[in-house]
Amino acid sequence: MLENISRLGFNEMTPIQAQSLPGVLAGDDVIAQAKTGSGKTVAFGLGIMHRLNVKQFRVQSLVLCPTRELADQVAKVLRQLARFTHNVKILTLCGGMPFGPQIGSLEHGAHIVVGTPGRIQEHLSKGTLKLENLHTLVLDEADRMLDMGFADAMREIVGYMPTKRQTLLFSATYPPEINNISAEFQHNPTEVTVESTHSHSHIEQYVYPVEGTERPAMLLRLLRHYQPASAVIFCNTKKMCQEVADDLCEEGYYAAAIHGDLEQKFRDQVLAMFSNGSTSILVATDVAARGLDIDDLSAVINYEISRDPEVHVHRIGRTGRAGQQGLALSLISERERYKVEAIEEYQMAQIDWGKPEQLSNKAVEPARPVMATVMIDGGKKQKLRPGDILGALTKDAGLAGSDIGKINISDFCAYVAVRRTVARQAVDHLRSGKIKGRAFKARQLR
Repeated sequence: MLENISRLGFNEMTPIQAQSLPGVLAGDDVIAQAKTGSGKTVAFGLGIMHRLNVKQFRVQSLVLCPTRELADQVAKVLRQLARFTHNVKILTLCGGMPFGPQIGSLEHGAHIVVGTPGRIQEHLSKGTLKLENLHTLVLDEADRMLDMGFADAMREIVGYMPTKRQTLLFSATYPPEINNISAEFQHNPTEVTVESTHSHSHIEQYVYPVEGTERPAMLLRLLRHYQPASAVIFCNTKKMCQEVADDLCEEGYYAAAIHGDLEQKFRDQVLAMFSNGSTSILVATDVAARGLDIDDLSAVINYEISRDPEVHVHRIGRTGRAGQQGLALSLISERERYKVEAIEEYQMAQIDWGKPEQLSNKAVEPARPVMATVMIDGGKKQKLRPGDILGALTKDAGLAGSDIGKINISDFCAYVAVRRTVARQAVDHLRSGKIKGRAFKARQLR
């Protein structure tokens, strides 16, 4: 395992790993305050692998996550940690996916299950998932699960488990409900708190005053002035998310919304397009954005500022990562000034007020992303691998390796980033040719 960790590039522990791992490995209950990207998945993942009995083909660990995106990300890390442990079966059970195939997978057995509360609850009530052999429960991003109304589902799920078990609770924020859940589910937990505020040394942060109907126009001015290569725009409601994304698309921006009302297949498409750079602006709610694996984000824009200072700090912490220079911009009305004061007090640093008069008024044509996304109607269930798609596009279609970007493969479809100038050629070839001897449908999303 140590050799595997080293090969994965984990050369030194993050603060959350250093503080939580002793308790996790000792089998204690742990409640830890940790944000996305802090390394908490490796912390609880090592604990799960440490206690796993591969010869016992029963569900021994359950990780509950608020969203399918986070569940997929957690499962990916667990699979990396399990690389050199023979025959470990990790299963993802989330809503928005067909129920039947999940029943089939459960019948074949699993050691570790990662899933969302609603779908786990459904499998338990139908008797397709059994937890009598469970020894480790992980509640990942428990605050978001409570925000999404999963408290009762979590209680019901815990009712199917042995009372003698290890319960690990990870939460980015500590609302009072978290302590209530901990008191219900945990026994004498070890408390771990890592400094939750982000280092702002790499983030330029400005607030811009707006009133009434000025918000849409001010957002456009900010985008034209700063011209971020990639940005997440935060709104407080699903409705506003969709409105902002639609308005930006009308202005010629490559923008897309992600929120709870979006069907799962469209959520997958939006995330694939944003992560591979064919969509440059993601408009999101906090819940939808939690757990997103986003690298090199140029800017975070708070179209509507959060009511919670801690949430605001987590929002802006998505830019300026890994020592890169980040940018955080917030639109504030006069009656919201108290929120800025609360944020300044929380992060113990003053926020500069931007001067609208210094913003460029010049109409700038939105930049067209270099890459486009091609969707193929075939995925893991059809045994498609990234190398198969890469081979079909380079060897057969004659595209250069540099024309191909990220390849994301889900259960039933694949998303491929292709240089926009050759996207039509790629789609035409995929439609008329074959991958691994099979014909697949293909189309360009954006």
